[in-house]
Amino acid sequence: MSPITPRTMPGVLELLPREQEIHDAMRDTIRRGYARFGFLPVETPTIERTDVLLTKTGGETERQVYFVQSAGQLEQGGQPELALAFDLTVPLARYVAEHEHDLNFPFRRYQIQRVYRGERAQRGRWREFYQCDIDIIDRDELSVRHDAEIPATIASVLDALDIGDFTIRINDRRLMRGLLEEAGVTGEPAQTDLIREIDKLDKIGPEKVRDALLAGGMASGAADTLLQQTSTRTTSAEEALATLSDLGSGPTAAGADSLSEVLRVLADLGVPEMRYSLDLSIARGLDYYTGTVYETTLDDHPELGSICAGGRYDDLAGQYTKTHLPGVGMSIGLTRLFFQLREAGLLPANISAIDAVVTLMDEDGLGYALEVASLLREAGIRVETRMEPDKLGRQLRNADRAGIRFALIDGGAERSARTTTVRDLDEGTQETVPLDHLVQHLKHR
Repeated sequence: MSPITPRTMPGVLELLPREQEIHDAMRDTIRRGYARFGFLPVETPTIERTDVLLTKTGGETERQVYFVQSAGQLEQGGQPELALAFDLTVPLARYVAEHEHDLNFPFRRYQIQRVYRGERAQRGRWREFYQCDIDIIDRDELSVRHDAEIPATIASVLDALDIGDFTIRINDRRLMRGLLEEAGVTGEPAQTDLIREIDKLDKIGPEKVRDALLAGGMASGAADTLLQQTSTRTTSAEEALATLSDLGSGPTAAGADSLSEVLRVLADLGVPEMRYSLDLSIARGLDYYTGTVYETTLDDHPELGSICAGGRYDDLAGQYTKTHLPGVGMSIGLTRLFFQLREAGLLPANISAIDAVVTLMDEDGLGYALEVASLLREAGIRVETRMEPDKLGRQLRNADRAGIRFALIDGGAERSARTTTVRDLDEGTQETVPLDHLVQHLKHR
């Protein structure tokens, strides 16, 4: 019997250790950034009850759900009782509804987990991927000022990731509906259909969007006016506020007033105005967004598309509880972002999970090598110890390939003098250091 070829299925991201270290460092940076803004960690089960998970879905989403069945269930037939979470929003809705009497509101949560979708097998389409979500949820009413906290948090996190300049593009669905009403499109279903088309403006271009608007019954002049309005991209907070002031009456008033408050609070939060822009084309295709919406792009690499997005929703858990629970949130798709950055050559510098390796020259040096390693570990330095003697050159090459910066060489002379030779593999230098100064020396370097 021939061996089975080892392979992963399409749509999953499996990394070698060096890239896994970078991926995990990015995830930790996001987690620390979320926590710094007062968000609390939540983790929900990967497997949810099917009736809970599919409450608000249908169509394309339901076709992408992975169901969970045991061998016994397969024999019984029918829809499985359990399914894998396809996003973190539906599990959050269930979580808040189930625990609403135990939570403090406004409830500020972050959640970093894998989710699953039955995407078509092609490059860059993920069946298993990390989502990094933040949301703020309240009972009855949620102050629009929280709509400024969300992009402020994301701006801080993206700055910490050091992936280049970015712009958080902000709009309000009510402003978009107001512009459509002024263009003669009334009724929520008709407006929703056209909002989906306008949301494709960056992808398909103004001509195709114009054709869609005309096909949706809009007059030619009204379509041209709307396209001109939705092409607005401000470059300063002052320009954004002036634009909203001009829209502050009639059907667009509610959205314009709300966005003006968001922008004022963003400024008070200290977010540099270069990090955000009023963009009247941003609509977000998902129907549950009801107010502020966000899309974020890298300034020098717009071809990568949105790297994180989100918005406000009026009723998070209406299918599970009678309590009105409005919320606002944003999500970073970490797997997609990591893949895009890697493909574009924009990943952060290599990061090693190991600070130093203690080499082993001969059997007699094992006890001293382990003593050195224990000393460093107690000081919080991450250390690998070679447990079998080998040629020094091979040990140094292996450490360099693993991204380890420091190699500690403990030959007979070092053992006798209670010292160690520190080789800096990045700089190609070395220095002999007394053992009682070694921790201080490495931390300084």
